[in-house]
Amino acid sequence: MHLKTRTISSYLRNLTAIFTSHQNPRFNLRGQAKPISSLKVVWRKDQKLDLAIEKDKQFKLCSRVVKEVLNEPGQVIPLRYLEKRRERLRLNVKITTFLTQNPGLFDVYYDRIKPKSEPVKFLRISDRLKQFLEEEKRVIMENEPSIVSKLCKLLMMSKDRVLSADKLVHVKREFGFPNDFLVNLVPKYSQYFRLVGCPGEGKSFLELVSWNPEFAESVIEQRAEEESKLTGIRVRPNFYYKLPSGFFLRKEMREWVRDWMELDYVSPYDDVSHLDQASPEMEKRTVGVLHELLSLSILKRVPVPILGKFSDEYRFSNAFASVFTRHSGIFYMSLKGGIKTAMLREAYKDDQLIDRDPLLEIKDKFAELLEEGWRERTEQLRLQREEIKKDMEMMAIRNEE
Repeated sequence: MHLKTRTISSYLRNLTAIFTSHQNPRFNLRGQAKPISSLKVVWRKDQKLDLAIEKDKQFKLCSRVVKEVLNEPGQVIPLRYLEKRRERLRLNVKITTFLTQNPGLFDVYYDRIKPKSEPVKFLRISDRLKQFLEEEKRVIMENEPSIVSKLCKLLMMSKDRVLSADKLVHVKREFGFPNDFLVNLVPKYSQYFRLVGCPGEGKSFLELVSWNPEFAESVIEQRAEEESKLTGIRVRPNFYYKLPSGFFLRKEMREWVRDWMELDYVSPYDDVSHLDQASPEMEKRTVGVLHELLSLSILKRVPVPILGKFSDEYRFSNAFASVFTRHSGIFYMSLKGGIKTAMLREAYKDDQLIDRDPLLEIKDKFAELLEEGWRERTEQLRLQREEIKKDMEMMAIRNEE
């Protein structure tokens, strides 16, 4: 679940490359006049990380349409009903065109909406899609301990060890929680969780029942521990900081980041109620929580508006989103698709994830299903073109005769 370990030497080389060329005296973070919020870094586009989001565009679109049908009674829906939901699904082509472009997801058949009405086209999930859904269940069952750990960690980082159940449902896709996790998973682990209220019907909360020290270790702390074991030298937990090629910080900002990086790491699982919200230490803690949240996510990236829903629970300031540009060596904020998405730089090499979450097997299986349909469509189009070509050749021969 945590990112690949990097050696101390590579970590120090990156810090040295960024900071050591500037010999001005250090200033005291606590004594500086300017508040943290006034420290500005200009946002810069990262094409490689944007590409990682762009590549998932078709996958996410198909996933939304599939989930829409799966949520219907009997997992069937009149085609015209789905057509009316195109705007909500952010689908810019007609449903019939979507089905042609993505064969293998659904079967089309005729049925009546009402007993005496005329038969109309309905959609139901295909046998191929049913097989994928069985595979999805298998992967979730195999990774259930990891899912439970993630859910505990989300609760353990919150200030009251409690989160809105409805908010958790809203982020289930980002963290790989199964659709029915509140109904089937949570009751199985009563030693960890207590559900208060009924989700979707007013205020409902998930509470942490007991604290497991094994879960209270962040990815940053795990990485330092692993490096210490490899080298035999005690490694202080800290963030891996690397600015992208061609990216430079102003002198004032370089000095601030250098000093800020030397502050002690604040674990996202520590009680920070005593810290001043505007202090550098609280900034260290905020970055730590955001780093941990992104590390726990399936794709090591989460839309900023979704993170903002948890501002109160995780003690984020109203301007928390500025953290992603202020610490551009740790995070990247993509604007792809008109949505701000926070990404963890160290999790990617160019546009590829370095350390893949085991739950990504579900996405891989779904991608295989889509690609199989696309290959079949390509082959059908090829055969159609060949038939047309043959017909045209035969017509030419007849005309010559």
